[in-house]
Amino acid sequence: MLNRVVQAARRGDLAFALGVVVLLVALILPMPTWLLDISLAFSLTFAVMILMTAIFIEKPVEFSSFPTVLLLATLLRLALNLASTRLILSHGHEGTAGAGHVIQAFAGFVMSGNFVIGIIVFAILIIVNFVVITKGSTRIAEVAARFTLDAMPGKQMAIDADLSSGLIDENTARRRRAELENESSFYGAMDGASKFVRGDAVAGLMITFINVAGGMIIGMVQQNLPFSQAADFYTKLTVGDGLVTQIPALIVSTAAGMLVTKAGLQEATDKALFGQLAGYPKALGMSSFLLVAVSLLPDMPMAPFLGLALLTGGAAYWLDRQERQRAAQAETEAAKTPPPPVADEPIATALKIDHVRLELGYGLLSMINNPHGQRLTDQIKALRRALAAEMGFVMPSVRIQDNMQLPANRYVVYIKEVEAGQGELRPNMLLVMDPRGEDITIPGEQTREPTFGLPAVWIDPASREEALFRGYTVVDPSTIITTHLTEVIKDHMPDLLSYAETQKLLDELDKDNQKLVADMLPSQISLGGIQRVLQNLLQERISIRDLATILEGIGEACGHSRNVMILTEHVRTRLARQISDGNTNMQGFIPLVTLSPEWEQAFIEGLQGAGEERQLVMPPSRLQEFITKTRQTFERFAMQGETPVLLTSPTVRPYVRSIVERFRPTTVVMSQSEVHPKAKIKTMGQI
Repeated sequence: MLNRVVQAARRGDLAFALGVVVLLVALILPMPTWLLDISLAFSLTFAVMILMTAIFIEKPVEFSSFPTVLLLATLLRLALNLASTRLILSHGHEGTAGAGHVIQAFAGFVMSGNFVIGIIVFAILIIVNFVVITKGSTRIAEVAARFTLDAMPGKQMAIDADLSSGLIDENTARRRRAELENESSFYGAMDGASKFVRGDAVAGLMITFINVAGGMIIGMVQQNLPFSQAADFYTKLTVGDGLVTQIPALIVSTAAGMLVTKAGLQEATDKALFGQLAGYPKALGMSSFLLVAVSLLPDMPMAPFLGLALLTGGAAYWLDRQERQRAAQAETEAAKTPPPPVADEPIATALKIDHVRLELGYGLLSMINNPHGQRLTDQIKALRRALAAEMGFVMPSVRIQDNMQLPANRYVVYIKEVEAGQGELRPNMLLVMDPRGEDITIPGEQTREPTFGLPAVWIDPASREEALFRGYTVVDPSTIITTHLTEVIKDHMPDLLSYAETQKLLDELDKDNQKLVADMLPSQISLGGIQRVLQNLLQERISIRDLATILEGIGEACGHSRNVMILTEHVRTRLARQISDGNTNMQGFIPLVTLSPEWEQAFIEGLQGAGEERQLVMPPSRLQEFITKTRQTFERFAMQGETPVLLTSPTVRPYVRSIVERFRPTTVVMSQSEVHPKAKIKTMGQI
């Protein structure tokens, strides 16, 4: 039998359950005085253990069982209150030893023989516990629980982000999630557990009132004690009982307050408290000065204040000296420590190139962060978005850097480390151009617009309204750079559309078109082949935004040819509506300059080779004649304000375009199959 009891005691779960049952039984069954003395001593010891644990832990979550401990401590005190009440009411007439020696000792020591003093001390303990500590702890627990639960989704997202970015591994993420769950559960439980302390204080006050009133009735009515003797016996016993239970309650309340107020600390309370108070010697010095001033007030005892002033002043001096010594020692060690070796930059970094770079002279740097107008960086961001919407081409990021070797007001645009354009600006002036081509009469500095080379004038910003009134085009320096950068990017889009960018465009297609890509790659055409077709389209400034239609056209043409030029011509036919719409003028028709039958025949006869290997072979004199007539025809229409399209047959269109782009790269060359059936056309002339 004894072995079974020992084995049961070794099992923590059974021992804990047995202890809880004993507490519940103590609420009902009477308790002898010797057992009550032991239980009251245990209650006080238990409260001190709780307080010490709350002081020495570093994080509140380390004492996550505190709500359960608080419940058990409250239940223990209530059980002892009932047991002592039963003894006071049944044996109180025998004297102050009727409820045990612990209660008698507290009653005699604290009250000093005067029960009025005991009542006042007991009332003050109730007020301190209930109104100050418990109420503050409850409020802190409520706020901490609310903010912890509100911040929990954000903390979980931060853990997931760190895991996905590779900053932490799966085990660390799992551990941090568990800590987060424990923290939220702890503060949620503390919000409710703080109500135990408040209820314990209210119950203690009510039990005291019941003991005094009930004891007086029993003493005078049943035990025939005089009023003074009954009041003396029962009041001393009741107040002693209240003190011996309220002091542990006050200790536990203090522990709860310390626990919830340590939410922002990551170390033990003593280290945090003394480390932070001692971290500011100036605060101690000002406190010493204030104490000296208080000691000099009339009728004020000088000794205690001067003593404290000397103590705080000496501490301030010592801490300041220690801080300076540590700083000097750190400087000495830093001077002795050799500088770390400069890490050699990897050679691979020298191989990286900027796809698009804009270099500015020092006089133009103010445009990057212009406080009075639109910043250059904002305009470049808008340019990237506009190009993506217009051409379906995602422009690479533009690297902007200063170049002290450039003239102050000059800028240079580089495409893949090769200069592609430059210009000179006046950062505090406006550029004026006349769209009619006439001379500008507003006084200013004569110049040429850097993008298209048109005649222009730099004017003062004060003349802006006059220039607009006269119908001139007025642009600021940031817009000039953005316009120039736009044209340079459009001219070099084929070079900027890399293999990786092509793959990215295909990956970003919607789910419905991914099956089309899977059918084509790599069985019908390689990714490089698609890249070449897209580059050919961008070379003639045809938008590739309708990528699904382009891929469909490539898939159709791959059935009878793998030649990139033939694939491109077939795709252009599929994009006939888009091409026709892009070349329709304000009057609603496409102005055309057709290629005469003689020239069509000349180009066809100049094609040599069979199938996909055909090349244009034409005498130089004949080519020069074609170039001269084409230039004269288009310059004549340009003087009339027209920008017609050169129309050829589908067979010779790519060869004609290869010649025209060398002297008029902006001239559009269309084949007859690229004119949409619903498009309106007007023939302006013939070559």
